[in-house]
Amino acid sequence: MGLSRRRFTKEFKLDAVQRLELGARLTEVARAFEVSPSVLHRWRREFRQGPGNVFPGQGKRRWEEGQRAQLERKIGQQALEIDFLKGCLQRIEEQRKLQALNGNPLSTHRSKPKRTERKA
Repeated sequence: MGLSRRRFTKEFKLDAVQRLELGARLTEVARAFEVSPSVLHRWRREFRQGPGNVFPGQGKRRWEEGQRAQLERKIGQQALEIDFLKGCLQRIEEQRKLQALNGNPLSTHRSKPKRTERKA
């Protein structure tokens, strides 16, 4: 009969890594948690690479590089759009200031047509 692989919970792994991050010796943590030092090295490396999505477990997949790159492209595109719109708004404000100085302020309301009286 073969040996089965042990499975560790996310909380277990985080607890072990946190002890390492607090300055505990690798060998002490390995003995306390009954895992090999190489496993602790791997867990710490994974934790440092992406603490927000570390040890997903239970079939949840880690963020793939493609997804991350796609989100970065989207952020870059939105930043360009924001810069463009800020420039448009700045030009509009400059035009309003110029028209106000010339005595022709822009109206934000539509003028109502003058009512003409009918002659009988």
